Amino acid sequence: MIQVRENEPKYAVLRKEPSKAVNQYGKPIETVPEDNELRKDEFIINNEEQPAKNPDRYKQHGFYFNADNCIGCHACEAACSEKNDNPAHLAFRSVGFVEGGTYPNYQRLNISMACNHCDNPVCLKGCPTRAYTKFAEYGAVLQDSDICFGCGYCTWVCPYNAPQLDPVEGVVSKCNMCVDRLEVGLKPACTSACLGNALDFGVIENKPENRTQTKTDIPGFPRTDITHPNIRFQQTRSTQRDMVRVDSTAVKYHKDDATGKFKPELDPKHGFKREWNLMKLLGSHESAHVAFTLSIQAVMGAFLMLTIGAAWVDFSSVADFKQTSAFLPLLAIMVILTSIGLFKLNMHLGKPHRFYRGFYNLKMSPVSREIAGVTAFFTGLVGYSFFALFDNAFANTLQFLFAFLALAGMGLGGYYMYKLYRIPARPYWNHWHTAASFVGTALSLGNTLIALLALSFGVMTGELATVLASVIAVGLIIEGIGLLAHARDLKPSTSEGAASFYEQSTTYGYPYWLRNGLLVASIVLAISMAVSSSNAATGFILLALMVLSAAIIGRSLFYVLVIPTTMPGAFFWKNKGFVEHAREVGLADMPQLGVAYEKHHKFDVQELIQTIKDTTPKEAIAQFKRVFTG
Repeated sequence: MIQVRENEPKYAVLRKEPSKAVNQYGKPIETVPEDNELRKDEFIINNEEQPAKNPDRYKQHGFYFNADNCIGCHACEAACSEKNDNPAHLAFRSVGFVEGGTYPNYQRLNISMACNHCDNPVCLKGCPTRAYTKFAEYGAVLQDSDICFGCGYCTWVCPYNAPQLDPVEGVVSKCNMCVDRLEVGLKPACTSACLGNALDFGVIENKPENRTQTKTDIPGFPRTDITHPNIRFQQTRSTQRDMVRVDSTAVKYHKDDATGKFKPELDPKHGFKREWNLMKLLGSHESAHVAFTLSIQAVMGAFLMLTIGAAWVDFSSVADFKQTSAFLPLLAIMVILTSIGLFKLNMHLGKPHRFYRGFYNLKMSPVSREIAGVTAFFTGLVGYSFFALFDNAFANTLQFLFAFLALAGMGLGGYYMYKLYRIPARPYWNHWHTAASFVGTALSLGNTLIALLALSFGVMTGELATVLASVIAVGLIIEGIGLLAHARDLKPSTSEGAASFYEQSTTYGYPYWLRNGLLVASIVLAISMAVSSSNAATGFILLALMVLSAAIIGRSLFYVLVIPTTMPGAFFWKNKGFVEHAREVGLADMPQLGVAYEKHHKFDVQELIQTIKDTTPKEAIAQFKRVFTG
């Protein structure tokens, strides 16, 4: 238990004063009504039961940041990291800044930010393992790293970059509001360490002494309507109309004269040179998601055609295909592709051996629901494929039941595969083009897979070629319409989406147009083959190469281009551009720079084989566990 010193300075002690009934968002500040049985007279901290000491225990607390006073000394960062014993590459509280103007009227605005313990914590709702809790005491949002399996979805949905995914340990951790200090009447460590009296803490909406404002945002702070964060600001000094980030993010903040608030806009700081960066694109951190989504959606599209298309839409040519020698090999390939996709996704987790925890939050998390749906689809696919080996009434009945399970899982998993990307904090994804892309990919890749098997086994007919080419064309057209609408809406937007469009046109400009060209060429070829009923192997092979290439490039762009509504960083710290540079040139070997190599998701087969050759069986088993469990 935290021990209060006899000479504890006044600025480190919580204020005792009356509070308001509701906050600026209309949310009650009292977290638990006075007559509620949940209110306890004791409190357990670090396994020690303590009597109640803080009369404001059941009120929502929050931070107060006076931007006029912050000098950017990083004392709050240091105190937080020391209190939580964080490694050099992690910080629950970070100091970034935005700048505006030119000499001699140059300004810098420092921003110290940690978790805002929001009224509507999207991290809690999104976490599939239920590692988060909205604490009734003090309104703190707490996270348990021992439950987390390192998917990082909370880091996607949080607009403020509060949850920190450790690239070494493979789990998330975050600010816990120092609730142990609060219980004995002390402010959090970061607040107590602030040199400039810029950071304060207390019951939300209670204005500290000698302060005049309780604003909900300042330049550089992301939108508040997503989560209703419990932080208030003072910033009385006038600023330039444009305040720019000094990190690599192509975003600046422009003052809206009508409202007086700052909105994100494009800052083309990298120029307009179109580049390739193909290896950077295809080798991104999210390549496992690329493999997973493409493989699962391709199999879903093929299964949809083999079941719904053959039975309900009455594609007789598809029904005839199911009687050929290509049908069972196709099912085997579909099972293998799904297995590979699931394996890649699981190995991408920080703690792959905790994969089963993905089912923990079916009540709220779209990730849990996607996992449940895809699991049901995979189970149904395996059962359907197994009973396809037999030809009797009992096997046919079971095959039908497994097909129904697979279709139900496809509906649930496919829908939440889309919903989990509709994240307000990531404007590039938060558009209906995501659904168009996923549906289009399923139709085009799924039917391309069927076509390749039909050609390989010599069972392609003119009628089947027409049906498959037509559905491929429809899928590509759906995706193309979504991409056109997406580009139309992103370019003029006043959000980080405009910066994503800029990166799409410059940093990855050539792959972007290559994908667009492949998509158009694929549509033309698919339509011509459908109209002419061509079942030529050359045409389908060419079509398959173009469709697959466009899908891989397009899906890689989908993950690389997203720019979240996170807090601004500094020249080095919390700067994505510098982090990438440090890892490329070896600066990440210097721990004082705060950059670490991503280790938890790497699976080096050659390293594992060499270890098995060079070590004893016991040491080899230990190495095997390290690779698979992080």
